[in-house]
Amino acid sequence: MTGHTTHAVVQDDRNSSILIGMRDGVTGDFALVPREKAVVSVFDSAFLLGDGCWEGIRIKQGVMQFAKEHLDRLFETSKALFMNLHLNKPELLSLIHQTVDANSMQTSDDVHIRLVVSRGLKETPHQNPKSTVGAPLIVIIPEYKKPDPSCADTKDEMWNHLSKATDIQACIQANIMGADEALMLDKDGFVKTCNSTNFFIVRNGVVWAPTRKYQMQGITRAKTIELCRMHGIPIEECDFTLTEVYGADEAFVTGTFPSQLAVISVDGRTIGDGKPGPMAARLQKLYKELVAADVGRGREAVMAEVQGAKKVIFPANGCA
Repeated sequence: MTGHTTHAVVQDDRNSSILIGMRDGVTGDFALVPREKAVVSVFDSAFLLGDGCWEGIRIKQGVMQFAKEHLDRLFETSKALFMNLHLNKPELLSLIHQTVDANSMQTSDDVHIRLVVSRGLKETPHQNPKSTVGAPLIVIIPEYKKPDPSCADTKDEMWNHLSKATDIQACIQANIMGADEALMLDKDGFVKTCNSTNFFIVRNGVVWAPTRKYQMQGITRAKTIELCRMHGIPIEECDFTLTEVYGADEAFVTGTFPSQLAVISVDGRTIGDGKPGPMAARLQKLYKELVAADVGRGREAVMAEVQGAKKVIFPANGCA
C-alpha cells in the first residue's frame, strides 16, 4: 500500500536534548532524564518479554489531545494484561504534563509522546508475572514531530501491547515491496487494519470502515467514524475484500500521528485517479476542527474529565 509514508517526519534537532519522564516501579520515584541517560535494565519485562503496553499521544499547546480516550484505552489494556499501574489516570496525566513542561513544549502544536508501560523489573528472566519486582515502569518520551509534507496475519488488535512481532514482520514485508504500510487481512480474508494505522475506503460517496472484529482500536479511527455520523457523511462498518479496495474511489488511513492520510495505490493498483480524494480532505478539515475544540478547553477541563472517569478495579489477588 503506497501513498504518503504514514509516520514520516520533519527532522528536528531539538529532539537531541529532550528530557524523558520515567517513573521507577521499584522506588516509585519520577524523574526527568536526559535522552542519552534514559535506560532500562536488561531484567526489565518489556526488554525480556515484550510485556507491557503503550500509547501514541499528540500534545497541542500543552494540552493532551483526546486525553480521556487515550488514558481509558491504556488502563483498559493494562487491566486486560492484569497489570496494576499503581497510579490513577489524573496522576498519570500530571506526569505527562510535567514532562511536557520540563521540555518547554507548551506552545507547540507538533509534540508527539510515546508513552510506554513495562510490567517492571524481573527477579530473573522468567515469563511469570509473579517474578516481577515492584510496580510497572512508566516511560514518557516527548518529541517534536511534524509530518513531512513531501512524504506522505490474524491477531487480537484490541490491545496496544508491546509484543509487536507480527506488525514488525508486516512492516518488513512492506519495506521489501517499497510500500509505506502493510494491509492486513483477518482469518476470513477480509481487510482489517494496517500494521500501524487503520484503513478506510470510499465507494460511491459512502465511507467503508472494517468492522471492529480483529481491528486495531484506533482513537483516530473512532473519531473519524464519529465525525462522519455528526456531519451526515454516509458510513458503514462492514467486511470487504481486497478486490473492493482496488475498485474504491478513495482510500485513506488514520492514526494519532498522521490523522487522516490519503492512499493512492494498493498492491500496485491505483486507487481512484491516483490523487488524494475529496472525502479524505473533508475529514482532515473536520478532524482538525474537532482537535482544536478538544485541546482548546485547556488542561483544567481535560484533567476534570479524566478525574471523572471510572476507576479501574483490580482483583485482590492481582499481580504486583
